[in-house]
Amino acid sequence: MDLEGVREALHRQPFEPFVMQLADGRSLAVRHPDFVAVGKRRIVVLDEHDSSSFVEPLLIVSIDWPHKGGTPKNGKRGPRK
Repeated sequence: MDLEGVREALHRQPFEPFVMQLADGRSLAVRHPDFVAVGKRRIVVLDEHDSSSFVEPLLIVSIDWPHKGGTPKNGKRGPRK
Protein backbone atom coordinates (compact mmCIF):
# COMPACT_ATOMS: atom_id res chain seq x y z
CA MET A 1 0.00 0.00 0.00
CA ASP A 2 1.24 3.49 -0.66
CA LEU A 3 0.70 6.67 1.33
CA GLU A 4 -1.80 7.96 -1.22
CA GLY A 5 -4.08 4.97 -0.60
CA VAL A 6 -4.13 5.77 3.12
CA ARG A 7 -4.79 9.45 2.41
CA GLU A 8 -7.72 8.52 0.18
CA ALA A 9 -9.22 6.36 2.94
CA LEU A 10 -8.81 9.21 5.43
CA HIS A 11 -10.46 11.78 3.14
CA ARG A 12 -13.48 9.69 2.09
CA GLN A 13 -16.69 11.67 2.41
CA PRO A 14 -18.43 10.85 4.55
CA PHE A 15 -15.60 9.33 6.54
CA GLU A 16 -16.03 5.64 7.29
CA PRO A 17 -13.94 3.97 10.00
CA PHE A 18 -11.54 1.40 8.58
CA VAL A 19 -8.97 -1.19 9.61
CA MET A 20 -5.42 -1.38 8.30
CA GLN A 21 -4.24 -4.98 8.06
CA LEU A 22 -0.47 -5.27 8.47
CA ALA A 23 1.93 -7.86 7.07
CA ASP A 24 2.80 -9.09 10.59
CA GLY A 25 -0.86 -9.97 11.27
CA ARG A 26 -1.73 -6.93 13.36
CA SER A 27 -4.81 -4.83 12.68
CA LEU A 28 -5.01 -1.11 13.37
CA ALA A 29 -8.48 0.37 13.66
CA VAL A 30 -8.91 3.94 12.44
CA ARG A 31 -12.09 5.30 13.98
CA HIS A 32 -11.54 8.96 13.06
CA PRO A 33 -9.13 10.72 10.70
CA ASP A 34 -7.81 12.91 13.53
CA PHE A 35 -6.12 9.85 15.02
CA VAL A 36 -3.84 9.32 12.02
CA ALA A 37 -0.87 11.33 10.82
CA VAL A 38 0.54 10.63 7.36
CA GLY A 39 4.09 11.80 6.89
CA LYS A 40 6.46 11.53 3.96
CA ARG A 41 7.57 8.01 4.84
CA ARG A 42 5.56 6.80 7.83
CA ILE A 43 2.07 6.69 9.25
CA VAL A 44 1.29 7.21 12.92
CA VAL A 45 -1.95 5.76 14.29
CA LEU A 46 -3.29 6.53 17.77
CA ASP A 47 -5.75 4.18 19.42
CA GLU A 48 -8.43 4.74 22.07
CA HIS A 49 -5.84 4.12 24.83
CA ASP A 50 -3.52 6.86 23.52
CA SER A 51 -1.03 4.26 22.34
CA SER A 52 0.70 5.02 19.07
CA SER A 53 1.87 2.79 16.23
CA PHE A 54 4.41 3.90 13.66
CA VAL A 55 3.77 2.08 10.40
CA GLU A 56 5.79 1.74 7.22
CA PRO A 57 3.35 1.97 4.27
CA LEU A 58 4.84 -1.14 2.64
CA LEU A 59 3.70 -3.18 5.67
CA ILE A 60 0.03 -2.35 5.04
CA VAL A 61 -1.44 -5.27 3.10
CA SER A 62 -5.02 -3.97 2.97
CA ILE A 63 -7.48 -1.38 4.14
CA ASP A 64 -10.83 -2.87 5.09
CA TRP A 65 -14.11 -1.18 5.89
CA PRO A 66 -16.06 -3.20 8.48
CA HIS A 67 -19.54 -4.15 7.34
CA LYS A 68 -22.66 -2.69 8.86
CA GLY A 69 -25.82 -4.56 9.72
CA GLY A 70 -24.39 -8.01 10.39
CA THR A 71 -23.70 -9.27 6.84
CA PRO A 72 -20.39 -8.57 5.10
CA LYS A 73 -20.44 -6.93 1.68
CA ASN A 74 -19.67 -10.25 0.02
CA GLY A 75 -22.93 -11.67 1.42
CA LYS A 76 -21.20 -14.41 3.40
CA ARG A 77 -21.39 -14.72 7.16
CA GLY A 78 -18.52 -15.89 9.30
CA PRO A 79 -18.72 -18.93 11.56
CA ARG A 80 -21.32 -18.84 14.33
CA LYS A 81 -20.16 -18.80 17.93
